[in-house]
Amino acid sequence: MFRCLYFYLHLCAAPLLILSTLDIAPAQARSEPTAAAKLTIDATQIVSPVSPVLYGLMTEEINHSYEGGLYAEMVENRTFHSSWEGAVPWNLVQRGNAVANISIDKSTGPSQALPYSLKLSVTSASTGNEAGLSNPGFWGFALRPRTMYSGSFYVRVESPDVGPITVRLVNDRTGVAQAQATVYLKTGPWERHEYRLVTGAIATSSANHIEFTVAHPGKVWLQMVSVMQPTFKNRPNGNRADLMERMAAMHPHFLRLPGGNYLEGDRLEDWYNWEKTIGPLVDRPGHPSPWSYWSTDGLGLLEFLEWCEDLQIEPVLAVYAGYSLKGVHVAPGKDLEPYVQAALDEVEYVTGDPSTQWGAERVRDGHPAPFPLHYIEIGNEDMFDKSGSYGARFAQFAAALRQRYPQYKLIATDPSGDIETAHPDVVDDHYYKSPLDMMDLVHHYDSSPRIGPKIFVGEWATRSGTPTPNFGDALGDAAWMTSLERNSDLIVMASYAPLLVNVNPGAMQWTTDLIGFDAQKTYVSPSYWAQCLFAEHLGDGTARSSISGEGKRFFYSATVRSADKVLHLKLVNASTLEQPLSVHLTGVTGPRQASMVTLHAATYQATNSITDPDAIHPEKSTVSVSGGDWKHTVPALTIEVIDVPLQ
Repeated sequence: MFRCLYFYLHLCAAPLLILSTLDIAPAQARSEPTAAAKLTIDATQIVSPVSPVLYGLMTEEINHSYEGGLYAEMVENRTFHSSWEGAVPWNLVQRGNAVANISIDKSTGPSQALPYSLKLSVTSASTGNEAGLSNPGFWGFALRPRTMYSGSFYVRVESPDVGPITVRLVNDRTGVAQAQATVYLKTGPWERHEYRLVTGAIATSSANHIEFTVAHPGKVWLQMVSVMQPTFKNRPNGNRADLMERMAAMHPHFLRLPGGNYLEGDRLEDWYNWEKTIGPLVDRPGHPSPWSYWSTDGLGLLEFLEWCEDLQIEPVLAVYAGYSLKGVHVAPGKDLEPYVQAALDEVEYVTGDPSTQWGAERVRDGHPAPFPLHYIEIGNEDMFDKSGSYGARFAQFAAALRQRYPQYKLIATDPSGDIETAHPDVVDDHYYKSPLDMMDLVHHYDSSPRIGPKIFVGEWATRSGTPTPNFGDALGDAAWMTSLERNSDLIVMASYAPLLVNVNPGAMQWTTDLIGFDAQKTYVSPSYWAQCLFAEHLGDGTARSSISGEGKRFFYSATVRSADKVLHLKLVNASTLEQPLSVHLTGVTGPRQASMVTLHAATYQATNSITDPDAIHPEKSTVSVSGGDWKHTVPALTIEVIDVPLQ
């Protein structure tokens, strides 16, 4: 993912990566009729294979995708990471005439990774005059009726007389506790306590906060204060269920992880050091994300892999290659060796059996079975490394990885760099464009050579809507996906980016993101629906086809699934004029009914939102088709997917 003006300026100078201005479709169509285009499809002739893993997911920590998003943690800044403002957003609670203060104590903590804590010093407190601290959550605590929330914290006290700690989920408007738990304390070393908060017949709302209070004077030290909402498939330390369900509906085959700039970090010391993201949560120090907020690394490498497991997809593992976003790189050779070793160890953690060092570590972390893996990506967007070092860095990683793991395919991230001598298996292309610019790109790969590396379009999006794509973006995306399918003998994988955006004020850093959410709800964009339709209705081979006389903004794809004997025909009309078709279809005898799914809007600017989530959605119907010639008209501004049974 590109960052800051520096990257945009360099991006504009790079071929095929130009962000152009938004093209807006005309508001009204001309009255004269459009001539019929001739579309010829021979479903009995397969001209090229479709990659079985074409569509997947790309994600990274941006737009509060993890912290305050997918990761099911509800407490913001649970480890009291502090800046010049202190441990934002923790606040002091002093009911009645209670007297207390809070401060960061750097002299004590529950682990080497977290050697500090928040100290609550209570001078005066009693029943009804409690003191403590509160947390607003990530734009609120989204609470639902009759739901259990799992809580925990590490605590140390000088005397148990200060306790117990009462934990309350409190409605912001009424002050009424929506759920409550009591945690009894004892003196001694740091200790982890668990508790449960169970709501009753409350109204669903995100206007809630959490409080931790005591009713007696004394001192309490706290760290790793957590409340987890219910997770997808009840996975411990897992992910938010509704967002995972949205991803599952996209029918993905892979997850590119840990994703984009999150892999690199702004500085060399901010790189995604996977070893510090595994093991007990209390042993994870966290690190700064490149989008100006802190990552607790609760969603660490193992959780990424379990995310894949829960969706029944494979990881595309990106390993850090020694380049930071602010332009500093590690010199190839001896200086790079520790990072190469880290990559080798990371692959062993993912795939090694229990007899290996890091495979055994994964077993200790609770996952005995190795994870499947076929692709390893070396770095991210290294075309921005102006030192020209990527060729040598890639070669050093590739030599070591191939020696130990010859079975995996390696992905290079600078297609224009000096990487030929290291022979990457795949190169990663990225595209962010306006709707019409994306449509103009759809024939880019048609005449590309079929020798040399395959292509991974690891990041791409049509960008004009905010915070999520509008229908013009969906049309650009759909047009582009017809190209991905037509050229899938070359393009083995593709993934839209960014995947997620928290739509609360201040949460977003990048506009035009596929899925929107707040603390309580999710919604999906027109581009999301286009992604779902294209991935769900995809064959394993591209049918021989041709078209003539079509409008400038009409696009199509024709793939056949051999096992089901179905032709998947995608038709994209991005014009404000309807597109009549005269279809000559070989491979079908006689008339029959085909199922059709339609996505349509009145303008490019039409869209969905958190308050109007279903303005644009797929509509199912049937259409009559036949072998030989049949007539069909695609309405203006419409995406159609037609499944034609071949027998």
